[in-house]
Amino acid sequence: MKIAVFDGDRLGLVEGEEVVDITGTLDLRPGRGGPLLAFLDAGGTSADLAALDTTALPRRPLAGVRLEAPLRRPGKVVGAPVNYVDHQLEMDEQRTIAEYGVFLKAPSSVSGPGEAVRLPYTDRRTDHEGELGIVIGSFAADVGVAEALDHVLGYVPVLDITVRSTEDRSTRKSFRTFTPLGPWVTTAEEVGDADALELRCSVNGTLRQHASTADLIYSVAELVSYASHVMDLEPGDVIATGTPAGVGPLADGDELTLEIERLGRLTVPVTAAGAVPYARRPVPAGLTRTEG
Repeated sequence: MKIAVFDGDRLGLVEGEEVVDITGTLDLRPGRGGPLLAFLDAGGTSADLAALDTTALPRRPLAGVRLEAPLRRPGKVVGAPVNYVDHQLEMDEQRTIAEYGVFLKAPSSVSGPGEAVRLPYTDRRTDHEGELGIVIGSFAADVGVAEALDHVLGYVPVLDITVRSTEDRSTRKSFRTFTPLGPWVTTAEEVGDADALELRCSVNGTLRQHASTADLIYSVAELVSYASHVMDLEPGDVIATGTPAGVGPLADGDELTLEIERLGRLTVPVTAAGAVPYARRPVPAGLTRTEG
């Protein structure tokens, strides 16, 4: 199944070129996280959705709806730094996720398909990082690798946008619109082996990243297991699995597209509207701004 959020707080299942509106069949009270998170928080599962009789439910052409981030405000967004060997070589890193561990991005950095990535600075490079996203479906703490996938609802393309500056990862990756997510969540049973998916990321039609998730240092199951030993994973949490080689800078007016096999295509524009020089960023009184 492909689970989409559209036109505000509508929850739907994508079937071919149509979206089936299942909102009216579910007793949901969407909060800031949106309807899919509300469904998961209430104990809903992919099996519950698969059991729905959709034959009489309203359908709309997919091209005629506005797709939103399937999880507008996940409880947390977990990131995996340096989880492809080719990216490790590209960045001249001596360490990988095994040494760095995972990091957190602000949930408020999530944005949806077609929503512009907003560059914060006029004079600091901001890069795209195309990644496979894991969506947690059930509570997981200290789970083993063999059980880890039992806690996965599905998968989603995710863009991890990053400013290249001196601050720590959480700061550089948590600006508003820095975690585009979508176009929908594809359930684990439909995806099958998530460690063998082709990933392609392009800017203005030029391919920059092309890899397979088979090249992950920590596989999907290993990453879920590892993260669950660090923190409780809760329904609706998103894990970004890391990016392959080919990360590159974004500029005002760019169009950024991430496509992952069996998961769909996520496209967002880029804008520098409102960007300021790095030296003008806010700092506490009495401290001196540096150029980094």
